[in-house]
Amino acid sequence: MDHIVHAIPPVYDENSRVLILGTIPSPKSRQMGFFYGHPQNRFWKVMAALLEEETPMGIEERRAFLIRHHIALWDVLASCDIQGASDSSIQNPVVNDFTPIFQQAAIRQVFTTGKTGTKLYQKLTGHQSIYLPSTSPANCAMKWDALLDAYRVVLPYLKEANGQKSSTDVEKG
Repeated sequence: MDHIVHAIPPVYDENSRVLILGTIPSPKSRQMGFFYGHPQNRFWKVMAALLEEETPMGIEERRAFLIRHHIALWDVLASCDIQGASDSSIQNPVVNDFTPIFQQAAIRQVFTTGKTGTKLYQKLTGHQSIYLPSTSPANCAMKWDALLDAYRVVLPYLKEANGQKSSTDVEKG
């Protein structure tokens, strides 16, 4: 069991409209210094397919992709004890402070990836989020089409950010 302190800063700006939260960076992500760094994690491929773009590669291209599409990205936890990348082993979780993001950006909806991230966000903050399935290689049982379909729930909030009409009206997390 390792004690991990989150060292990757959140990605957002004043135009961010959705906040997508993982649980805590995996060992590969910590090594890379950016979110969803494992080469077999499907997050970047899913988001690119959803937004009909090429999959962004490298930290700066991924950061620009997020900003361009009004997506804020971070993790639920500031620190925890964890074994490898196993969310189910998490102990002593400490939640991140999302106040700076909510103060600067008009976040319309919070999405949490994976069951553990969703459960921890809701328990530790007292706020609701929309669950998105994990894109981790550990969730390989979920087929590509089902994963992509599940992530489509993000689109109405992004269309609003791009000036397109949407009937979706939610409270932020």
